[in-house]
Amino acid sequence: MNTGIPSPQQSFSSFLESVRWNSEGLVPAIAQDAFSGQVLMLAWMNDEALLATLREKRGVYWSRSRNSLWRKGETSGHIQHLVDLGLDCDGDTLLLRVLQKGAACHTGADTCFFQRAGENGWQPAQPLGGSFLDILQETIHQRRQADPGHSYVARLLHDGQDRILKKIGEEATEFVLSCKNFDRKPIVSEAADLLFHLLVALEERNLHIRDVLAELGRREGVSGLAEKASRAGRT
Repeated sequence: MNTGIPSPQQSFSSFLESVRWNSEGLVPAIAQDAFSGQVLMLAWMNDEALLATLREKRGVYWSRSRNSLWRKGETSGHIQHLVDLGLDCDGDTLLLRVLQKGAACHTGADTCFFQRAGENGWQPAQPLGGSFLDILQETIHQRRQADPGHSYVARLLHDGQDRILKKIGEEATEFVLSCKNFDRKPIVSEAADLLFHLLVALEERNLHIRDVLAELGRREGVSGLAEKASRAGRT
């Protein structure tokens, strides 16, 4: 897959020529959440929409019903900030990785893909997360209502914050000791245990891994020393 956003100084002509437009001069464009990997929506672009997307660094599409450009979030405020843009191997599909502000779907859902194939046809369902961490966090959330006698997660949440934080301390110590031994397999195993219990702690506080990823995204491009200094100033 070809990725990257050309700079304003570069000519876009060769970029447009690489796209295999259909008979109507359009190409499908998939929008994907840059943090979770969740597929948000599919829309269409013509050359004008693609150029606007590149220049404005946001999702701009072609509305076939209105026969005009459609800047995502222009009226709702649910803007898609462009992170990068990809073209598939056949040149006939675009992939936008975006930072989605608000809901991606006009129904108010996070993604347009919230229906699942069931025995009786298409049925509304909770959209699946894009990354494994996202899916794992949702599973942990569901376990909150499970029987503590049959679910380890439910038992931890039932026992409360102190029990969860104690487990995090134990797992963090085991991770540190594994790293000191330079043995790859235990390091990976203990890191998985630590990360799992961190997700449980986030659930206990009604937070999500997406909140953590959003904070990491906010810090991107900021010096680690500057970020640490800003936190010290806040305290």
